[in-house]
Formats: sequence, C-alpha cells, structure tokens
Amino acid sequence: MHRNATNGLLELERGSGMEHRRCVNAAILGFAHGHVNGYIEEWRRNEDYGIRVATGWDHDRTRLAQAAEAHGLEACTDVEALLARPDVHAVVIASETSLHAELVVQAAAAGKAIVLQKPMALTSAEADMMVEAVKRYGVPFTMAWQMRVDPQNAKMKALLDEGRLGRAFTVRRRHGLSVGLQPAFADSWHVDPKLNRDIWADDASHPVDFLLWLLGEPESVTAEIESLHHPRIPMDNGVALFRYPGGPLAEVNCSFTCAAAENTTEIVCEKGTIVQNFGDAVSCNVPRAPGAPGLRWYSTEEGRWIDSGIETPETHFARIRALAEPLAAFLRGERGPIATAEEGRTALRMVLATYVSAREGRRVRLDDAAIESV
Repeated sequence: MHRNATNGLLELERGSGMEHRRCVNAAILGFAHGHVNGYIEEWRRNEDYGIRVATGWDHDRTRLAQAAEAHGLEACTDVEALLARPDVHAVVIASETSLHAELVVQAAAAGKAIVLQKPMALTSAEADMMVEAVKRYGVPFTMAWQMRVDPQNAKMKALLDEGRLGRAFTVRRRHGLSVGLQPAFADSWHVDPKLNRDIWADDASHPVDFLLWLLGEPESVTAEIESLHHPRIPMDNGVALFRYPGGPLAEVNCSFTCAAAENTTEIVCEKGTIVQNFGDAVSCNVPRAPGAPGLRWYSTEEGRWIDSGIETPETHFARIRALAEPLAAFLRGERGPIATAEEGRTALRMVLATYVSAREGRRVRLDDAAIESV
C-alpha cells in the first residue's frame, strides 16, 4: 500500500505484468451528518469509483444499527478496534462536530486517510490540534465541501481567475435552509451547543468556505447574527461582510428560516456581472421555470448575457451526492484534497470571527486573539 500525504491513498496490485487499482476500504465514523448517506449510496452504485464501505462506528447505538441495516454494513461499537484494523485504509468522519477533533487525531495516529465533514471543529484550538495531527502523521486529509467541486461554482472561479470580466468589485453569496421553520429541528444535534454550537456555525460554514476558495483569506469581517424565529434554534439569520483590501467586498447572507429563493450568487465585475440561481437547497428544491438558467454572465464587451450551459441538479441532495466521485478520486490518490486541513482551519476562523464581530459590534481581523475565546 502506498500513502501520499498530498494526493490521498492509492493501492496498486501487480498481476500479469499490469497494474490495476484495488478497492480502497473505507469506514464511517459517525452517521450524524446526513451527507454521508449519499456518499455511501453513490460508492455502492458506482463500483468503478473504487471505494468499498463495509463497516462503521457511532457512539449512538440506535443510529449505528439503523445505518448498518440501511447500507448493509458491519456495525462496530469500538472505534479503537476499528482503527486498528489493517483492512481499513480510510475513514469518513461524519459524527457530531464535537467529536471531530478526537476522531481526526485517532485516525491520523492509526495512519488512515481522512475525509471530514463540515464544520471542521467547534473551536480554533481543536482545529489547531487536528492540523498538527495530520501534519505529524503525514496522512491524506480532505474536507468534504461540495461547493468546491460544483461545476457552476468551478466556472465562476475560472471566470474570476482568468479575468474575463475584469476586476471583481462585490461578491454576494446567499445561502439558506428552511430547517428553522420546522419546530422538530429544535431537538436535533445540529442546534445543541455542546455538539455543534448552532445552525449558523453549522451551515454558514459552506458559503464562508466558498469565499475562501474563490477569493482567498480575507483581512477582516463585520457581522450581524440574530435569533429571529424559534428560541431553541438560535442564530438562524445572519449577514457577514468580509474585507479584502483593494476589493472585492464579499458578503455571506444566510437565512435558515427561508422557505424559498432563487438567486444564489451575484458577482459584480468591471466588465460585467455573474449571476447564479438555484445553488442551494431552498432555491434548488422548489419548482422553477423549465429551462431557467442556473449560471450566466453579462459581458459589456459582447453586450449580451451568456448562458454557461451547465445544468442545475434536480435536487440539492443530488449536488451533495456528486461529491462522492471527487472524494473517491482523492482516496484513490488521483487528485489532491478538496480542501486541506489548514484551509478547514481558516474557514473555521472566518466563521468564529463573525461571532466576535456580532458580539462586540466591531470589525474583526482574522488574526484577532478574541477568536480563541469563542
């Protein structure tokens, strides 16, 4: 077996004078995060992805039994014993956020490749511990961010990187869920401060990382986050303005009490404007006009709107499931990480800085010591 700390885990077997890829055996550590079910289903459906999920662990025995039955997996109740198995090459960590740091350190020490669900951790100190473990043991690691591999998002990044529309002046990413309108969501782990902080920390992490990927690390942030609907589902609406010296001004606007929407991304540039619709759950999952464009841009040089031709998935979960293929390519060693541990830590600091700004009513730099207190 060959491990590569940059590009993932790849197994090669020689036979008849030719090399062919063997299956990468992956285990699931925690089934709290629903995205992992989509990955498992896609890996089972597409054998050419080369990922075999045969076992899993969860501290919640009921949830573990349900996942084992649903996916035909071996239920393991001892995480240390699972990580000691030589036939397990990689782990997908989809537990509650509060367990991420401990599980990453354990998996790294066991020499396993790691796929980690968002958000990276609860605190900056936990993220530091995780980055250090990945570095110390030299294991392959990636965050599982679907926004970074979405074809429409990739096209927007290419347009900016290539400078086809000139300088970007403003970037606005709206992101939403309707879960805050559902009273039962108040009883979920997603809004338990001990397990996951709150829904802003949980899901605003997506568009925040999108900005990190699209524009790089900002200098500072000014934010307002409020609890507006259900008292047991706090921090359900917020706006964060990230400052990039010399531009662009970049806004994340999240409502988790949103029933429907359409526009997701708007990027105002020197020579035109990029508009993306249907890029999140509340815009993708509701009815839309047949043939409505997902991504297009207006070019002042050409004097017209240009349709990207990139189709919008029928549902947002289809977009999430599509992450299974690039994750498989990472685990096979055929691509680099979707996002490194260091990038996961930076995205977390960007989120934590919004809490400091909202709490103290001021602009907060990413190197502000107050972030450590959140």
